Parts: sequence; structure tokens; C-alpha cells
Amino acid sequence: MAGKEDFQIVLPFDFDYYLPKNLKEAVELYRYLDQQGKQPMFFSGGTELITLGRIDLAYTEAVIDIKEIAECQMIQFSDHQLLIGSAVTLTQLEEANPFPLLTSVSSEVADHTARGKITLGGNICAQIFYREAVLPFLLADSELIIAGPEGLKTIQINEIFQEQLRLKKGELLVQTSTDKRFIEAPFYAVKRRQQWDTGYPLITLAALKMGQELRVAISGLCPFPFRSPEVETYLNRWGQAAETRVDNALSALPKPILEDVEGSADYRLFVLRHLLVDALSALERAGA
Repeated sequence: MAGKEDFQIVLPFDFDYYLPKNLKEAVELYRYLDQQGKQPMFFSGGTELITLGRIDLAYTEAVIDIKEIAECQMIQFSDHQLLIGSAVTLTQLEEANPFPLLTSVSSEVADHTARGKITLGGNICAQIFYREAVLPFLLADSELIIAGPEGLKTIQINEIFQEQLRLKKGELLVQTSTDKRFIEAPFYAVKRRQQWDTGYPLITLAALKMGQELRVAISGLCPFPFRSPEVETYLNRWGQAAETRVDNALSALPKPILEDVEGSADYRLFVLRHLLVDALSALERAGA
């Protein structure tokens, strides 16, 4: 089990390390350490702390590791709801495969070694642009179970994920809850990279079809993953040609469009246009 010493070998600052056994202890620890001015941080895999801490973009004097908390390690169905704990790794999700769309998206995050450390909650709450693991939950109107100073609360993901997960100070993501209907729905998922098989993605597209409603979520186009009702409105005009629907959908995209070493804004839009046409083709008759 990785502990304080493992992380301090590669980080330029010291911190205290805590491993609470339950949610109450974790939340109370955060409040106490925050009062001490320690700038506490919840984590489970620690990959982002190591990555950003090395380049002075993350700092803490106290780490609260949630991987020993039972609720955060859960993968189970309960009353037609799939519950997944935030400390479950992407490798565990791939092996269990409880949500095929999630498996398809998350199994291509980073490389195999990194996926053994990256957790679901860590990916959703990360500061990096991509955060592909959130896409299936945005499409499925999943609910998030959050623990904080006021206890547990459940909130619909599209209400609290606006470019990033809007947690309040002292709150942590405990679980996702997804209705079985969405898990069994037809889906389409694809990732395009500019460079190599495990390089950063250029565009990741996830699509889900519920009845005659097509839902689409995108990562890598903007500095945040998103699902756009305006984009979906144009894509769901089934009487129009696919190219027309896609062109109209592109006009409704949020801004800004990323332009970096992975690809220009124009190239990203070019790739996305073809991915959307392919998604429409793949899902047009699905579930009919």
C-alpha cells in the first residue's frame, strides 16, 4: 500500500498522511486540519498530486487517503441502481465491467500501469482537461453521493458538474449512482489521438441512445468535458441529413476550443465532425 514515504520521494514538499476508516472520520479530519491551516487534500490514487506537485501546481500539508473507506470501494447493483465508489480504480472497473460505456471510455485513459492507480473519483475531480470517465455519467443523468460537514447528500451530476465538479470545501465524492436503463442502452464511444496509443487524447466522444434520443458528451475539445443540450437538439433532428445535423451541432459548441501541441482548434473540429457523423450512423437504428 502506498503511503506518505512513497509520495514524498517524488514531491518537493512534506505533508502529514492520514488513512481514515470511515466517512465521518475523513470529514472531521478535513475540518480539523483545515482549521490548522494545513490545506488538506482528499485523495485515493495520488496520481494527480504527484503530477501537479512536481511542477508546483498542487500543494498540501495534509493528505487524507480515502481508499480504506468501504463506501468508496463499492461496485454493486442496488434496486436497479449501479453504485460505484470513488476510490475504485479504472483497472477494477475494466475487470468488473459493470457499465460497458464506462469501461469503453475509461479503459483507454493513460496506460495500463497508470489505470491501476487512477481512481474514478480522482479522474472526475481532476484538474486536467480530459477527465474522460465523467462522460458516461453525464449521459446517464447519474447521481453523485457526496459527504461533507452537513452529512451525506445526493445530487444529479448535471447540476453539480459545470466544467468541473463543484464540491464545497470539505466535501468528497463518495459514489456514483446510475440507473440500469442507461447502462443497458445502445452506446458509441471512440477516442482519437494525434500521436501514439497511450498519448494524450485529441478528442474523446461518448454517445448514448435512449429511445429516439441521442445523447453526446465530449472530452478534449474544450478545457473541460461537457454534455450540451443545444448540441443534442440539432443532432436529434432525425429527418435531416446527418451532415446537416452535425454542422448545425458544431455551431452550438461551447467555447473556447483547445489549441495546443496535440492539435489546432480547426483540426479538433474536423476530427469531431467525422466522429459525430460516425456516431449518428452507428446509433441511428440502434434500439429501434
